[in-house]
Amino acid sequence: MVRTMSSSSGPTSPYTTLSISRPTERVTHVELHRPEKRNAMNKAFWSEMVDCFNEIAADPECRVVVVSGAGKIFTAGIDLMDMASNLLQPEGDDTARVSWNLRKTITKYQETFSVIEKCSKPVVVAVHGACIGGGVDLITACDIRLCTQDAWFQIKEVDIGIAADVGTLHRLPKVIGSRSLVNELALTARKMYADEAKSSGLVSRVFADKETMMAGALEMAGEIAARSPVAVQGTKINLVYARDHSVAEGLDYIATWNMSMLQTQDVMKSAQAAMERKSPKTVAFSKL
Repeated sequence: MVRTMSSSSGPTSPYTTLSISRPTERVTHVELHRPEKRNAMNKAFWSEMVDCFNEIAADPECRVVVVSGAGKIFTAGIDLMDMASNLLQPEGDDTARVSWNLRKTITKYQETFSVIEKCSKPVVVAVHGACIGGGVDLITACDIRLCTQDAWFQIKEVDIGIAADVGTLHRLPKVIGSRSLVNELALTARKMYADEAKSSGLVSRVFADKETMMAGALEMAGEIAARSPVAVQGTKINLVYARDHSVAEGLDYIATWNMSMLQTQDVMKSAQAAMERKSPKTVAFSKL
């Protein structure tokens, strides 16, 4: 189970950077919650996201996740002041040992966003205001991306002397599809605004403001949550697999997947509802 509902004053123990709530029966809301720091990603954030999404993945009550940011913007990205010692002063007696420890740190941070992709529950992310640096790494690991008209996105890493190493350079080309545009954004660190994000495919919908976006995100999550969890989670897993494999490999994988997953009562329940012209929301699917 997700550990606790959030309080009106912010995150509740044990999370210090996230606020977790259950706005509807089958939807979990994960809110980045350091509004006073523009939701900058400090040391605690990188481990708390892993713990949070591992719990969500194992929670049979949750079918869909919505991610958003508290305060004025989605996130300012990495908290350089808090993270400097980890990144700039790795331990080790010589070059090999320093490098070994730095690699361990980088792969640990990569898992913070990979865990979103590995979670079988679909993840809808709702972005308002700025989405900088690590924020782009985060949203490209999500399944559906929404934003407000005032949103903007920036791959900031070259401006601080590094190549982005926790997901953006690897996922964004597969999200947008234009290698030239990805290269431009990553190499110049220029801002991409909502309209361009929509036309390029980074987001699928743009909303007038945060209130209408969150309403739209929760409505979309509710639509997904109403479907068979066997079908929904199987769809996400196979979409991620297909992205990274050939068509032939993807077809082989889903044939193996569905040779067992088709033997679910959900198929008959869904078919019966369709024949009776009923919404999937009327079907009582078992927990998964």
